[in-house]
Amino acid sequence: MHIRNNNMLEKISEYIVYDVLKLVKETRLAESVNFFIYDSIKIFLLLFVMMAVIGFLRSYVSEDKIRKILSKRRLGLGNLMASIFGAITPFCSCSSIPFFMSFIKAGVPLGVTFSFLITSPLVNEYVAVIMFGVFGWKITVAYIAAGILIGVVSGLILGEMKLEKHLMKGFIKKEHKLKCKCEMEKELEDELNQKEEEKMSFKHRVDFGITEAKNIIKMIWIYVLIGLAVGAIAHGFIPNELIEKAVTSTGVFAVPLVVLIGIPLYANCAAIIPVAVVLFEKGVPIGTALAFMMATAALSLPEAIILKRVMKTKLIVIFFGIVGISIIVIGYLFNFLFRVL
Repeated sequence: MHIRNNNMLEKISEYIVYDVLKLVKETRLAESVNFFIYDSIKIFLLLFVMMAVIGFLRSYVSEDKIRKILSKRRLGLGNLMASIFGAITPFCSCSSIPFFMSFIKAGVPLGVTFSFLITSPLVNEYVAVIMFGVFGWKITVAYIAAGILIGVVSGLILGEMKLEKHLMKGFIKKEHKLKCKCEMEKELEDELNQKEEEKMSFKHRVDFGITEAKNIIKMIWIYVLIGLAVGAIAHGFIPNELIEKAVTSTGVFAVPLVVLIGIPLYANCAAIIPVAVVLFEKGVPIGTALAFMMATAALSLPEAIILKRVMKTKLIVIFFGIVGISIIVIGYLFNFLFRVL
């Protein structure tokens, strides 16, 4: 639940709304603007600090090293490692695809690469920060665990189905292919880059973290503000009765319905979280709200279009189907668990 404490940020928000903007207290407009300003300040502060810290830590491990580790892992452990790597990469569903392609070309098992592709847009550091700020730690931890679980289980299922034949020809790994000169040069370049990375000073790592935080905020700030604006409008102007009626009318089918609605949409998790928060506050069960967020983040038509470069339509349909079913199951599970607890 979205709970605010009487802190400095709340005082700043109220000063801007009521003293600077001169809005009338306890009106829908004032409530919406207050919601938007307070959450914007809080989320961007959290984002910058956490992104800088995680960027600093990530400077110790190269992405190429991670790819090589994943290539050597097999059933289960490789999927878990790929999901965890996906969870610490700040990508949306479409920007995760280049990594997905590089993993396939490197010979990483298909199911393992899917675990990365699924988890990367669902769980990452800025999603965790935003969710912690608006939902609290219990729902945030449960969401992160569920996102990684969806990635691992879906990846295992897709891997066991032996779907490599549905990849485009350029992405099918040949087992005994000899390395060409350019591949050996690439390995040498990667080795040199890794040595340079290991020589980074503490100051350079700090600068790397700060720079990454700035770059990520530049990449997602508009999504955050749009999401907060939508959430603020819903918070102030959508009557509880309307939301309750919509949820009640769909009953047990609410979770699959929101997943189907979310798939055609394309949005960053940062944009959807505020909407999910408001839906939750309006009476929508937490599992239903988060299922909508997961479907919007992990499955989208733009993603399907880009994936056509890598795989055939049948594989895309299977991929969307398995992940969609997994999200529906998690949605129902969350509704049950948080109702009981």
